[in-house]
Amino acid sequence: MPTPLHFTGDPAADALLNTDPLALLIGMVLDQQFPIERAFLSPFRLQQRLGRPLKTNDLARMPSETLIEIFSDKPALHRFPKSMAQRTQELCRYLADHYDGNPVDIWSNLPDAVCLRERLLQLPGFGDKKVKIFVALLAKRFGVAPQGWEKISGRYSTPGFHSVADLDSPEALSQLRAVRAAAKTNP
Repeated sequence: MPTPLHFTGDPAADALLNTDPLALLIGMVLDQQFPIERAFLSPFRLQQRLGRPLKTNDLARMPSETLIEIFSDKPALHRFPKSMAQRTQELCRYLADHYDGNPVDIWSNLPDAVCLRERLLQLPGFGDKKVKIFVALLAKRFGVAPQGWEKISGRYSTPGFHSVADLDSPEALSQLRAVRAAAKTNP
């Protein structure tokens, strides 16, 4: 049985990631040049600032300046609040246009992991590495494991501490950081 994500330091933020696919996708988009726990805490903070649940179509239609302001309010939701607010809105617009605003449709009714990979690569903010990690995340933490997911995810599918897909506790985050630090000192 998959174990939920649990690493942001805020139980409510972790719960949101585990129950709201849009929050999970936004966290993944924000996981770039920013501490991992803060990137995945930001969807919860965004929801707090909005004063309502995250809704794909609402974020897609929101005036860009408003979303940028929300991302920029102190403490900023990302190191690059303007560009990440724009990328978040691009993601939501894509989801609204292609999936009727329902992120779960990306990983529903899949013939295999190759199809999932292709769907994810179309998302704004998702490149090859992020797709590999997200496929592993879906399989390891949410039980969404289409045929061939291990091949698509590569090393991220293996046991260990490789990415957010392996974070089921704050201790796992510490392990991930230790593995990354060791890799930098021993290339």
